[in-house]
Amino acid sequence: MQEQQHSRRSKITTLDLFAGAGGLSEGLNTAPGKSFKAVRAVEWEMAAAATYTLNHGGRLRDGKVEGGPVYAGAIEDWLASEDVPEVDVVVGGPPCQGFSTLNRDGVGAHRNDLWKLYAETVERATPRYFVLENVPAFLKSEQWEVFKDTLDGGILKNYEIEFDVLNAADFGAFQARKRVIVIGRHKDLRAPGMPEPTHVGAHRHLSEALVGVPSAVDRMGIPAGCAQFRAEQLPGAFSTRDLHFGRFYTKLSLDRFKAISHNGGSRSELPDELKAPCWLKHSKGTGDVMGRLTWEKPSVTIRTEFFKPEKGRYIHPDQDRVITHYEAALVQGFRKDYRWVGTRDDIARQIGNAVPIPLGAAIGRVLIKAFEGIGGSV
Repeated sequence: MQEQQHSRRSKITTLDLFAGAGGLSEGLNTAPGKSFKAVRAVEWEMAAAATYTLNHGGRLRDGKVEGGPVYAGAIEDWLASEDVPEVDVVVGGPPCQGFSTLNRDGVGAHRNDLWKLYAETVERATPRYFVLENVPAFLKSEQWEVFKDTLDGGILKNYEIEFDVLNAADFGAFQARKRVIVIGRHKDLRAPGMPEPTHVGAHRHLSEALVGVPSAVDRMGIPAGCAQFRAEQLPGAFSTRDLHFGRFYTKLSLDRFKAISHNGGSRSELPDELKAPCWLKHSKGTGDVMGRLTWEKPSVTIRTEFFKPEKGRYIHPDQDRVITHYEAALVQGFRKDYRWVGTRDDIARQIGNAVPIPLGAAIGRVLIKAFEGIGGSV
């Protein structure tokens, strides 16, 4: 491990892989002191890379998104073209679609091997700590077993790990969302421990996340605006508050909304003529499809297609519409002035794929304490 000398006031340097819109980096810096600085981030999707740039060191000038630490491209291309910087902490969550229990057809499974590139980057960056996050199904995958082999005489033989499945609601998030969190440390260092839950038995409710949000949407469709990032013209840049837009629904959808009772109702209440054929054949399927959220509970997990009522329990508690991008971002914990670039679908993926900000903050507190214990940064 590299020898690093830090002043008491220096930042904890990070390398953010599979960075998305920057949710994990944002969460780390929500911990006291804004103690982290991303010296490089890697994200292959252009819209997400532009969003990350605007919120983490970049700027919008003359309609162009520029500056910032982001490499906008595939991690394999980045590893082949640049030297990996030595940093204090490597963070990231390799794409999880192949692990997800919702992905029964294995779509995206070929991308699971990207975790190997994560491990290679850790080896080359020689951090003191690393953080890996993924869906719980990762722990039952073949890739998890192989990953552990990298720690047992493999390329990460100088590191040891702690891991657990954490529910973001236990850390103050407005949603129930379980993620595997792996915290690795160089063997020269003491184990930092896992984040300590702060809200067990006292979960925050959806009503707290959406306090003050207008019931009516501001407009139909994403706002106008265009921003250039690299050579691409993309919609944006929008603040989180700009994302309170709706969509047009079919008469069938509107009739279904009206038939489902407010504040927690489900599709089981629909008369047969309003049910999809598959619902008639499988009446015992998940009740979270075409269901309303509940004010007095945490939201269900915000996924990437939360704006589609058939994809989950995403209907507003008492409005005949699904939650907006603005509302979903607030449930994830994003600031109202966070900046977003991309189409409706792009931004939905960025919101749904993000680590909830309160969970990232809890990880940040653990790392800050660990560095204080070794006399390092912060």
